[in-house]
Amino acid sequence: MNAALRRMSGLLSAYYAYMTAYRAELILWALANSLPFILMGAWYQAAENGGYGFSGVEVARYFLAVFVVRQLTVVWVIWEFDQDVQRGRLSQYLLQPVDPAWRYIAAHLSERVARLPFSALIIALFFLLFPPARFVPHASDLLLALVFASLAFALRFAMQYTLALFALWTERASSLEGLMFILYLVLSGAIAPLEVFPDALRAAVLWTPFPYFIWVPARLLSGGVDVDLVQAALVCLGWITLFVVLNRVVWRRGLKRHSAMGA
Repeated sequence: MNAALRRMSGLLSAYYAYMTAYRAELILWALANSLPFILMGAWYQAAENGGYGFSGVEVARYFLAVFVVRQLTVVWVIWEFDQDVQRGRLSQYLLQPVDPAWRYIAAHLSERVARLPFSALIIALFFLLFPPARFVPHASDLLLALVFASLAFALRFAMQYTLALFALWTERASSLEGLMFILYLVLSGAIAPLEVFPDALRAAVLWTPFPYFIWVPARLLSGGVDVDLVQAALVCLGWITLFVVLNRVVWRRGLKRHSAMGA
């Protein structure tokens, strides 16, 4: 256990230094996730005109929460793994006594810490330009949002890393993420709150992993609606378990094929 902790600490330190070396790129990544502010303008006007059951200020706070959650849960491991397979770096990683998955986890966690100052600056600018949306979440709401944002990151990472392993069979596994990203945008609450969905559709979508990537933690953070915490936790943990098990199965089979190809 101590050896594993030392290795993880070393990976976190190394990847944090790597991430901070490219501060300009981090600023661009933070700005690239500013889509919620663009969508907020359209939904704000629609909410002000009535018919959706929430006010413009509630919409603004929701999309601000969406921005925060996306900063905490963004995952890109499928593209990184693709490159590592194509350029032969994966073969080098396999010679070291650390599962490559921990490298990608360390890179993602380090990037979160390095990105934090830029994200905070964007949030401060938002509050400055739009004072009515200023709010401070209750401590309980903030804690629950952080817990479910952590679950969302674990779920999204497990799902995307499982898809990434198909790079051991296909030329570009990242093409699979294109289809998943469409479902992610539509069903996660990234482009519209799930409250605008018909009740039956929303009830069905809540059994898929997508609403837990954004909508659940964003709603908890903004304090807009009551969320069934028991169902949300069970569904999240169930999907995480499924993808972790599937990931290990695909990893073992893919590794045999990778070795058979001369790696």
